[in-house]
Amino acid sequence: MTPEARAAIERAKARLDRLALYPEPVRTRRVRLVTAPWFFRLPRFRRFNGFTCYSLILLRDPPGVAPDDLVCHELCHVWQMQHHPLSMPFSYLRFGYVRNPFEAEARCAAADTCD
Repeated sequence: MTPEARAAIERAKARLDRLALYPEPVRTRRVRLVTAPWFFRLPRFRRFNGFTCYSLILLRDPPGVAPDDLVCHELCHVWQMQHHPLSMPFSYLRFGYVRNPFEAEARCAAADTCD
């Protein structure tokens, strides 16, 4: 992982550490942030700029170009999956994207911690 990616994750962690959403703070030791513009050319993912799969965060744009709010939002999803490893991903089947409570929580986490 690039130094810029590691720095972006650390900035996002510092923001999330201000919140008490879960009993333990987000663990970032195994989190990887990868710039993957090709992924966002796939039909189901064209409308997104970031995507999280457990401890892997994919971004359309590299850290520094991608907003810190987006990295914070995606790291919040990592935190959610650390505490709800099954119900978080399956919530998209039940609620979809727009009405998903985990999406709402991640949006609020990024908004509530912006400087």
